Amino acid sequence: MRRVALVAVGVSLLSALFFTCTYVLNRAAVNAGGHWAWTAALRYLITLPLLLAVMRWQGGVAPVWRAIARHPGAWLLWSGIGFVVFYLGLSYAAASGPAWLVAGTFQLTVIAGMLVAPLLYRGAGARDHRARIPRAAMAAGLVVVAGVLLMQVGHAGGALDRGAWLGLLFGAIAAFAYPLGNRGLLLHLERHHPAGEPELNATQRVFGLTLASQPLWWAIAAVAWAQLGPPPAGQVWLAAGVALGAGVIATVLFFQATGMVRHDPTGLAAAEAMQAAEILFATVIGALWLGEAWPQGRALLGAGVVVVGIVAFSIVAARAASGDRHATQELRGDRGA
Repeated sequence: MRRVALVAVGVSLLSALFFTCTYVLNRAAVNAGGHWAWTAALRYLITLPLLLAVMRWQGGVAPVWRAIARHPGAWLLWSGIGFVVFYLGLSYAAASGPAWLVAGTFQLTVIAGMLVAPLLYRGAGARDHRARIPRAAMAAGLVVVAGVLLMQVGHAGGALDRGAWLGLLFGAIAAFAYPLGNRGLLLHLERHHPAGEPELNATQRVFGLTLASQPLWWAIAAVAWAQLGPPPAGQVWLAAGVALGAGVIATVLFFQATGMVRHDPTGLAAAEAMQAAEILFATVIGALWLGEAWPQGRALLGAGVVVVGIVAFSIVAARAASGDRHATQELRGDRGA
């Protein structure tokens, strides 16, 4: 069991490195003058064929297509929230500061997943334990919030200007939209999945959400083309790097890691906590490749507080989710960009 947990931690750490592509490459696109709308649309337009290529080994496309055909409205809704709103916000936030700042701000998704739970499970009439907000997990989440605010204030030199506030706002919107879309789809599938048919696995759900979001992405691309012209070749390559690194490789690795230890509270907590390394990776790669300044003073302290909060939350949440299939699905689906 210990060996499996160590392997899972290593795989999760590797997934965090690939998830970091989102923050670093999006920031590189901003530095090169790329527009946030093209950054967002290109990522998911390119992700679709890349995921399609691996679906043969991840359960196939046919079950996904049948699920979408049965309830297209639900898939359009949750993909619009969980992928389109999420990534438009994250792409816009990339212009607000260095990669490590955006990576740290997105960790608000830790607390967002808990706060959207009552909205989903009570508002939809499903009164079960998932509608409750655990106090210990909330306390850890508030530590993350405090760390994010410290990072933002430290980076802004003590006072946030209009651009910094907008970056924080859109980063927070992305952090809430991602778990809301993921959990909304899981709840839909839980209620409407046909008896006797195998459940969609994690990669199939990601593929389905990517496929269902395509009409919106094509519409955004059309508007961007009309107003801005075609995207620069460099921005296309950067978006392709995000699509491959974060959209395919990191996603598959993270689901694999959490799946290996889904019945081991300690192992699951350790695998979840490795996502805090995104801040470290974004800092190092951003400084070495993009020439970004290292976090200092309050910003550095805030980054450390965020890491501590994520580790604490992972321990609390993973213990509660271990062995619970639905809870594990929600927890693993809330992470990664």
